[in-house]
Amino acid sequence: MLRRFWRCLGGVSAVILSVGLTGCGADGAPQAVGRVVDRAADADVAAPARSEPDRGPLLVALGDSLTAGLGLDPAQAYPALLEQQLRAEGVDLTVVNAGVSGDTTAAGLRRAEWSLDGDVRFLIVALGGNDGLRGLPAAQMKQNLAAILSLAKSRDIPVILAGMEAPPNFGAIYTTQFRDVFRELAAEHDVSFMPFLLVGVAGEPGLNQADGIHPNAEGAQIVATRVREALEPLLPLGAVATQ
Repeated sequence: MLRRFWRCLGGVSAVILSVGLTGCGADGAPQAVGRVVDRAADADVAAPARSEPDRGPLLVALGDSLTAGLGLDPAQAYPALLEQQLRAEGVDLTVVNAGVSGDTTAAGLRRAEWSLDGDVRFLIVALGGNDGLRGLPAAQMKQNLAAILSLAKSRDIPVILAGMEAPPNFGAIYTTQFRDVFRELAAEHDVSFMPFLLVGVAGEPGLNQADGIHPNAEGAQIVATRVREALEPLLPLGAVATQ
């Protein structure tokens, strides 16, 4: 099923500069699904509201359209679903959706510091997909992500680093370098690691929107559950109260 996902990504990267984000139809051919503004030049445009100090313990999900929930109602995006799961289990955490469609790792880094305002106990970093779509240097992506992880470490915030896949049309060497960035960063910074944010969802037509890339509501629920599983070992580190 990942073959279909990669085929969609390949179509995206070929036309992203001219029509914005595209996707795959039922036959796997690229098709436009609405323009996504490139925030790399202006990371504050349409950025999520800053965290309020009185919201209690926070979990910040820093990401791109996969986190923002492109094509979904806000309540259907995986951060909102993750908060629902946590609250149902009695875990006192407010999940802040700091996802901005079109963000590269550079744009995410530019807004990382103020995204961590407030009583942030955990950080999910799910960036890199747009770097891959643009074929940006893997070393540059690694540097940007490392700076975000270092910022979190300086504030004693446990991190879940979620990996992403690059489209295959940039070649096998780039694909491998891209994938290795996440694995190497997780080891170097000793953070919790999800090798692929969309595991179990990518390439599954019934779990994705018509673009073949962004999860539908059911797919987002699976992503939320996977993230919840990755979060479990970190909860004691964040000293989060449970009912």
